[in-house]
Formats: sequence, structure tokens, C-alpha cells
Amino acid sequence: MLAYRLARGSHPAVLLRRLLLACAAGGVGFLLLSALAYAAAHPDGGRSAVLRLAWCAVPLAATVQLAVAVARAEPAGRPRSGLDMVGLGPARVPALAAVSAAAAGGLGSAGALGLFLLLRGDLTGLPFHGAAAGTLPDGGPLPLGATVTLLAVAPAAAAAASALAMRARPARRPAPTPVVVTDLTEITRAEPPPPLPTGFPWGTTLMGTGIAVSAFAGDKPLAVPPDGWLPLDGALGGVSSGMVGGWLLIVAGVVLAAPGLIHICGLLLTTGRPGVLRLLAGRGLLEEATRVGRPMGALSAACAVVLAAMELDGLGDFGPLGALGTAVVLLCALGTFATAADQARSARRPATALLLRLGAARGLLRGAAAVRIGTLIAVFVPLTWLAVQLITLPTGR
Repeated sequence: MLAYRLARGSHPAVLLRRLLLACAAGGVGFLLLSALAYAAAHPDGGRSAVLRLAWCAVPLAATVQLAVAVARAEPAGRPRSGLDMVGLGPARVPALAAVSAAAAGGLGSAGALGLFLLLRGDLTGLPFHGAAAGTLPDGGPLPLGATVTLLAVAPAAAAAASALAMRARPARRPAPTPVVVTDLTEITRAEPPPPLPTGFPWGTTLMGTGIAVSAFAGDKPLAVPPDGWLPLDGALGGVSSGMVGGWLLIVAGVVLAAPGLIHICGLLLTTGRPGVLRLLAGRGLLEEATRVGRPMGALSAACAVVLAAMELDGLGDFGPLGALGTAVVLLCALGTFATAADQARSARRPATALLLRLGAARGLLRGAAAVRIGTLIAVFVPLTWLAVQLITLPTGR
């Protein structure tokens, strides 16, 4: 009931994030139902059916990441004195986050079931019934137990991840050394820079390993028949498991290395004798590296995979279900980054108010924001292009 009341009185941006989570969970549920229908229609195609079900884990992981970002950004995740008075302390916040995520995911899964049955033609007398009868597998009625189990996967995973994310407490940073602030340059030097994120060396290692694995597995040409590890037609359907594993390692390396790249960019902006503009932009990147880094890396990796797939085989052989899975991953990556960016903007508001009281011009703050955005674009656009080249290089395309 408390989760319902908080949802009813939430800001439109909060409701939009929950709606986005519901749509992502609905997309995952639709893909899982399609895999179940394919298994029911092809009882002898065990390997192909298992692969179709296994590759639903990619949009499911993107949905879980979005659920974690939404849970951390919601106002209910930050206990206030009024909520403490009614018994909602820090111990109850994970439960509230889990209920909210499960409600959004359950709504999306229910919508996916209705849409799937409608498009396949199981629900008659309604508009668009049977519109995708030739595209969706039709093996008769879906097993009730398997249907309920698969539809509960996305809401349960989102709820568990949200609860774990809200239970984890961020590490406290040491208090800054007191200084006497006399101008804007000195206030930006009042706190030592944070340490380099620990995921940077692991990310570079995973990228190197992924390049080696995919190069070793890419000695043989891609098979044209769809007998590989991707449930797609065309050349992508003939890739080997080693090449797919190398691609996954490259993508994971990009995600892990992204916070370190942002941190290094912030250090470069603050080196030498920078002015106030560079100092503000560099300190902003240093503070936001951990919060925005991995969502930015995930968005870059998702775009790289889509561009690499377009370069290898085009979008014509993706099919409706492949296009749906791609759209879910891209939508979740973009929503996660937008949520993290909005959360970082909210965290900067006290510092922005202090700078304005000290006499900083709004044009200076807008210029620092433009420098931060320009730096991220200048770093992650070439990184996305490099990831595309690393993915497509072993294939010889």
C-alpha cells in the first residue's frame, strides 16, 4: 500500500522511469514467451530452443541494470524523517524498492502476455488479433506452469537486484581538509581527487582477452546457414561460441573500463595551471566517474554491438524478435544513462547553489557542463568506433 501511495504521488519523471522499466520487462517477457512457443512448436529442436531461451539473458541483464538505476534514483530510496516516523527506516527501504520494481515488472509481463496471445491469434474478436501469426511460433497452447515461470523471471530479477542495490551502503570518503575559501579557484581545490576506479585494469584486461578469444575463434569463415550460436539468419547465425564469447568479453571490458576513462579525463582537465572553467569541469568528471561511468560504458557497448551487427549482416536478417531484443537493450542502456545523469545533476545542486552564492556566473556553470559533455563525446565516440572494429576484425568483414 505504501508503494502504491508513493507511486501515485510521485514526480512525472519518476513515473516515466517506472513506465520505462515496465516496457523493458514486457519486452523480455515477450521474448521469453516466443522462445517457449518455439520450443513447443519444435519438440525435436532442443539446441536451437535452448539457445533462443539463453539469449534472452542479454535483454534481461539490461532490464536488471535499468531497475537498479531506477531504484537508486527514486526519492523513496532516501529515507526522510517522516518515513522514519512510520517505521520506514534503512532496513525497510530495500523491501520498498523490491516491491516497486516487482510491480512495474509484473505490469510489463502481464502486458507482454496479452500482446503475445493477441498477435498470435489466441485472443479472437479483438483488433490486430493474429497480426503476427506467421511470424510468431505456433505450437498450440502454451504450458501454464512454464508461462507463469518465465513471465515471473523479469519482475523477480528486477526486485532482487533493486533490493540488493539499496541494501549496499556506499563507502564513505574521508572528510576534506578545511581551507579558507577566497575565490572560485580555491573552492575547487578544497578536496583531494578521488582514487582511480578499480575496474579500469580489469576492463582493459577483459578487452584484451576478448580480442584474443575472438581472433582465435575467427580463423574459420562465418557459416552462411544458421547453425551457430545466434538465433538469427544470415552470416550472424553461423558464428561460433568462441567468437560470441570474445564479443561478450570485449563488451564487458568496455563497461568496466568506462569509469576509469572518465576519471582520467577529469585528471587531464585539472592538470597544469587550469582556469576556473577547466577546474569545474574536471572536478565534475572526477566526482561523476563512478556514478555515470558504467551506464555510459553500457550505452557505448550496446551501440557498438548494434553497429557491428549492421556492418556484418545488416538489419534485414534480424527479424522482428531480434529487432525487439535490440530495442530493449538500447532502450535500457539509454534509460540507465539518463537516470544516472539526472541523479548526478541532483547531487551537484548543493555545490551549484554554493558557487552561485560566491558570485559565479551562470554562464560559467553552463560552460563547465558543456566542457564535460564535449569531453564525454570526444572519448566515447572513438571508443564505440574502436569496439566496432574489434568486434568485426576477426570476421574479416
